[in-house]
Amino acid sequence: KRWGRGVGAVGFMDSHAARRLMAGGAHARREWWTDEHAQEVAFQALAGAYGAIALVALVQLFRIQFRVPEYGWTTQKVFHLLNFVCAGVRAGVFSVRRSLDNIRPEVVADVLMDVPGLLFFTTYTLLVLFWAEIYHQARSLPTGGLRPTFVAVNSLVYVFQGALWVWSGTEPHERGTLHKVSSLFLATVCCFAAAGFVLYGGRLFAMLRRFPIESKGRRKKLREVGCVTVVCTTCFLARAGMVAYSVFREKSGALDVMNHPVRNIVYYAACEIVPSALVLFILRKLPPRTPPAPRAEDGSQYHNIS
Repeated sequence: KRWGRGVGAVGFMDSHAARRLMAGGAHARREWWTDEHAQEVAFQALAGAYGAIALVALVQLFRIQFRVPEYGWTTQKVFHLLNFVCAGVRAGVFSVRRSLDNIRPEVVADVLMDVPGLLFFTTYTLLVLFWAEIYHQARSLPTGGLRPTFVAVNSLVYVFQGALWVWSGTEPHERGTLHKVSSLFLATVCCFAAAGFVLYGGRLFAMLRRFPIESKGRRKKLREVGCVTVVCTTCFLARAGMVAYSVFREKSGALDVMNHPVRNIVYYAACEIVPSALVLFILRKLPPRTPPAPRAEDGSQYHNIS
């Protein structure tokens, strides 16, 4: 009996020890998410990725300028400039992300985190505008209302978000509620951006497919429009879904939090870094050089009057 009780006691103690070891392992895994070194590595990795995107966009901007210096600020140049600014601001913010939570007033941190997202929206809706103008011109449709619509939509987005920042700054106790409103507004805006890519990307793709002349340039443009449409539509829809989920599942799905570096990497990589890299790669082709003006018999150049 004594031996049997001893075996039972040993078995009981072993089971308790095993549970403690399992609990200790789970506790260690939980501590990994809150480890300051892991958080710092994640934020610096995001800063480095955004810095690379900004550098690529800036290099492409200079390449286009050297290729066609006689043109002013074309849509292509503005697109790459906005990509550079958006990614550059993100890189700067993530390089000091750990200190943002100590900034007072807290609304300043909200502005620094939200502004690049708004710039990302402007950058890619500019691409939608470019496609819309091409489609309308090809169909002999009026284009006069496209740019005012683009400016009005973006102005509305910035004004509404700016009003939320001001409200949050003057009423700090409402910051949590206003953050949810801001997130739902961002999700809605992303859905509209995705709809714009589906509408004009789809229309332009269908128009190019019906183009009667088969050529290498046509096939390349088809792939370009199709790939960019898929990438941008997917990234905006994914962002809308993830942001909306974070509002309704705040504890398990919160974004931009210090204690979950992997979630931050997945969110920003899927919604901004990977799409930006893919679009910059797809749209890497430079515009054709402008042919030199014809020369007169005395060697001087003719110049068109415009």
